[in-house]
Amino acid sequence: MTTVHSNPPARHAPPHVQAGPATRRVGYAVAVAVNAVMLYLVNRSPGWEALPFLTPETTEVLGLVNASIVAGVVANLVYLAWDPPWVRALGDVVTTSIGLTALVQIWQVWPIDLDSGWTLVARWVIGIGIVGSVIGIIGALVRLGRSLSASPSVPGDQPPASGTTRHA
Repeated sequence: MTTVHSNPPARHAPPHVQAGPATRRVGYAVAVAVNAVMLYLVNRSPGWEALPFLTPETTEVLGLVNASIVAGVVANLVYLAWDPPWVRALGDVVTTSIGLTALVQIWQVWPIDLDSGWTLVARWVIGIGIVGSVIGIIGALVRLGRSLSASPSVPGDQPPASGTTRHA
């Protein structure tokens, strides 16, 4: 008797599906809310001082950490109103650059006091964040270049007024 083995049909991953405008806007709104809550919690009393592993040197990095959070809020508010690919890519460059600057300052000041083993882990996490930010900025710059070269919606175009319909 001969046994015939048949391979199951190849399964292909579904094509990349982008989120629709309504889904993206919900995400932007959630990001604004989460960042606003973080900004409030970090800066109210006792705020960051309630975390026992943060040292008084935290005040030296707080300005850039706040700037990073505010940049995220502003970027997501812009995306709520208008989110062509080049705007999102530009926003990613700006917000990730500010975040990178904050991470580098945290690395330099090191306002964190942990047990010796956890300090090494925390350094690795911040280091990975720095490397990831650099990679993210490069990726966002590539996306920005591609969308500017391919998009009919280039800088200088006005976003459509809300509630109006364009007619051809």
